Amino acid sequence: MLKTLTVWNFALLEHVEIDFDAGLNILTGETGAGKSILIDALGAVLGHRLSADAIRTDCDWLRVEAIFDISGEKRIHALLADQAIDDEDDSLIITRQITTKGKNVILVNGCHVTVGTLRALGEFLVDIHGQHENLALVRAENQYALLDGSDDGLPKLRGEYAEAFRAWKEADEALAEKKSSAETSADRMDMLKWQAKEIGDANLRPHEDEELEAEINRLSNAERITENVGEAAALLEGGAESEGILADVGALQRRIEALRQFDKTFDETAPMLEDAVCQLKEVFYTVQGYRDGLEFDPERLDELQSRMDAIDKLEKKYGATIEAVLAYREKIENEIESFENYDEIVAALEKKCTEARAEAERRAALLTAARKKAAQKLSGEITEQLSALGMPDAKFEIALHPAELSARGADEIEILFSANAGEPEKPLSKVASGGELSRIALAVKTVAAAGDSVAQSMVFDEIDTGIGGRTAQMVAERIARVAAYRQVLCITHLPQIACMADVHYYLEKTAKGGKTSTDVRPLAAKERAQEIARMASGAETTAASLGNAKEMIARAAEIKKSLRK
Repeated sequence: MLKTLTVWNFALLEHVEIDFDAGLNILTGETGAGKSILIDALGAVLGHRLSADAIRTDCDWLRVEAIFDISGEKRIHALLADQAIDDEDDSLIITRQITTKGKNVILVNGCHVTVGTLRALGEFLVDIHGQHENLALVRAENQYALLDGSDDGLPKLRGEYAEAFRAWKEADEALAEKKSSAETSADRMDMLKWQAKEIGDANLRPHEDEELEAEINRLSNAERITENVGEAAALLEGGAESEGILADVGALQRRIEALRQFDKTFDETAPMLEDAVCQLKEVFYTVQGYRDGLEFDPERLDELQSRMDAIDKLEKKYGATIEAVLAYREKIENEIESFENYDEIVAALEKKCTEARAEAERRAALLTAARKKAAQKLSGEITEQLSALGMPDAKFEIALHPAELSARGADEIEILFSANAGEPEKPLSKVASGGELSRIALAVKTVAAAGDSVAQSMVFDEIDTGIGGRTAQMVAERIARVAAYRQVLCITHLPQIACMADVHYYLEKTAKGGKTSTDVRPLAAKERAQEIARMASGAETTAASLGNAKEMIARAAEIKKSLRK
């Protein structure tokens, strides 16, 4: 919902800030006051074309800023998420500025975006209907949304079809991928078999490379190992110059035992020394055993290094570790098996694809049947509304044509329209005028406003052109009905529509210092009655016209109350 619109230096709008409300927001004023300029400014923040020609005379730039409440708007949140734009507080602030030099800046919640992104966002925010705007209804996605939202059973049927369509597409893609891979299967088969044989012939063992590295390290340092083992053994068992650590510790042990006979202080020391002797003997046995088993074979080292080189080559080709190489071998063996069973696999995929398509077609037929029934009902209701809106000979038809299966079903929707008796119905976008499009939009929204999922805010820019009397009253009531479900901004010259306002804004053009500007202000109850009296009488307000305006406002309040029950 549009909360605030602020405009700087846009034609007659020097600086205008308007806080809009939910429901029906009416904008009135004398001809030329700048009402349509205000809508043009709103269009600028929705992605409409913006030219530097709109900059106010003697100014270097213009800026338009709009604040929207987007709570509950999943599509808008998704679009913002795709653009990495923060929207945690459910507020959307769009700013657009252009300079006389043509520099165009667009910010969405402080992030720079393109006009294309802004236009895509704008389609979810505000639906503008006027003499020169395109009706959202001519866009295919909105036509499907209108029809499928008109019947409670259609969303379920469309969801079931969408699931069947997705299953068929996945099966079809799997089949196509399998057939495509078959084109190079012979060459690939040879390559995979060669790779599997190369890895298999190597007889790799998990962690073998770690074991090889340890043994290579030992053999490569044979001289240092021999030297250190010999010295360690000499220190422990002694030699020509020394009796060794074990002999010295044995002597120490005997001295401690002698001391224990004279002083109990050494009773605790003796066990500790006994443990030390045992541990030193274990060290000695380990060193001695290692020394006696020392055997360094240069040929063994060459053999290990050759094996390690072979493993390194395999790891460079198929994986960073032996485990990765073995995993790759398992993968290609599965692929080889798949190639060998190609005919059986393709036959199974073709069967699955055929069954999935048949299910999608069945679901599509159910969806089409329900859509045709809903289209006939909806077309009749909209045609009735058009008759009440001053188009008694209008014909509105939602036609369905067979189409290839797509994400939307097996239907192509075409909206046909004829404004006059005796004229054939033709595509809406080719035959409806700006004014007719606006009334069609009003008729559509009157019928479908409660369930319509297009933009939450709507703008009707002078859709009352060329109507009056009873038709004007019917237009007013339908706008009020739409406003019961959507925020509506409406520029009008008709008092019948203006008296339906929930909030009434008045645009007034003034001249100061040789420059003209437009101001916008909300009308209080008394001012509102005076404005409606002016619109109704077209002359100075009299007691009679003022009384009539108050009666119109009171009657409009009763009508709105009944519409919103």
